[in-house]
Amino acid sequence: MKKIILAAAATLLATFGLHAQDTLLKPDHPDTYTVQQGDTLWDISGRFLSMPWYWPEIWQVNPQVENPHLIYPGDRLNLVYVDGQPRLELERAPTAYRLSPASDNRLGPSVRREPIDTAIPAIPLDAINAFLSRTRIVGPNAFRGVPYVISGQDQRILMGAGEKVYARGDFREPLPSYGVYRPGPVYADPYTGEELGQQALDVASVDLRQLDVDNANSEFAVATLDVTRSSRDMRLEDRLLPVEERAIAALFQPSAPAVPVDGVILGVEEGVTQVAKYDVVAINRGLREGLEPGNVLAIYKRGATVRDRIARQNVKLPDERAGVLMVFRSFEKMSLGLVLEAEKPLAVMDLVRNP
Repeated sequence: MKKIILAAAATLLATFGLHAQDTLLKPDHPDTYTVQQGDTLWDISGRFLSMPWYWPEIWQVNPQVENPHLIYPGDRLNLVYVDGQPRLELERAPTAYRLSPASDNRLGPSVRREPIDTAIPAIPLDAINAFLSRTRIVGPNAFRGVPYVISGQDQRILMGAGEKVYARGDFREPLPSYGVYRPGPVYADPYTGEELGQQALDVASVDLRQLDVDNANSEFAVATLDVTRSSRDMRLEDRLLPVEERAIAALFQPSAPAVPVDGVILGVEEGVTQVAKYDVVAINRGLREGLEPGNVLAIYKRGATVRDRIARQNVKLPDERAGVLMVFRSFEKMSLGLVLEAEKPLAVMDLVRNP
C-alpha cells in the first residue's frame, strides 16, 4: 500500500510539474520566432511566456552553438518539447561579417573579419546607458572633502564636453582623470530609518591638465581640467570623484529572485515622484538581501485606507499589482531597476515584491 501511495504521489507531482510548465506559455505563443534588429530578450520572452522572467526555465542550451547564451538578429528560436517539457532551442543564423584592414604590422595585404551584428540585450540599454556606465550609489559621506567645480572657461556657470573647467580642493594625490558627479538624495529605509546610500548622478568625465597653488588655503589647489565627456550640463559645485573601475553586466537574463523580497521604491532619477515605463528607480533592497542584476520584481500600488461607515472603522484596501521592473545594478544595501511594465500610474513608496 505504501508503494502504491508513493507511486501515485510521484505521478501527481509529475503531472503538476508538466501543467506548471505549460501554464508558463502564452495561449497565442508562436512555435518559431526569428530574432529582429532592435529586439530585447524581455520582448522575446514576452512572446512565448506569460511570465517573461521564467525564461531560464525553458531556455535550452545548444552545445553545438558557440556562445549559446548570446542571441543575435537572424537567429531562429524553435519551441519544442523535451521529455514532455516545453523548451526553446536556438537555430543560429549564418553570421554576416564586415571586412576591414588588419591591425597587425605584416607587410603583405590582409583583412580582418568582424561580426556585423551584436547580441541582443536583455532590456533596452539606451534607457539605462548612463546608469549602467556611470551613475552609482555611494556612502552618505562620499562627497565630504572632495574637490568641486568653481568655474568654467571665461567664468561660465554651465559647461560641457570639449570645454575647460576649474576645480578647487585637495589634490595632494592627483589622478589623471576624474568623474564629475552631482550629489543626489540620501536614501533611508522607510521602515528602519537606516541610511542606505546617496545617489551620485553622473555629469561628466574630466582629465587633469595642471595644478596651481591655492593662495587662500595652502592645503588646497586649483586644478585646470579638460571635459572629455558629458551626460548633462556641468554646474558649479559639482564634485570630483575617482573614476570607478567595474565590469558592466549588460547581457544578464531575466530571472525571479532566489529569495523572498519585500521592498519599496525610494526614488526616481532627477528627483521626480511619478514613475512611468522605462524610468530608472532606486529600491531599498540590495546584495545583502540577495538581489542580483537580472532579477525581476512586481510593483504594487499601496491600497488606500477607507472608512467603513457601518462598522465605523478604517479599512486598508488590498495592494494592487501595477507593473514590473528588472534590477540592472545591485549595491550592498540598494539596487537600481528599470520599469519594464506599468499598467497603472506608479509613484515613490510603491511596493516591490517577488513576481
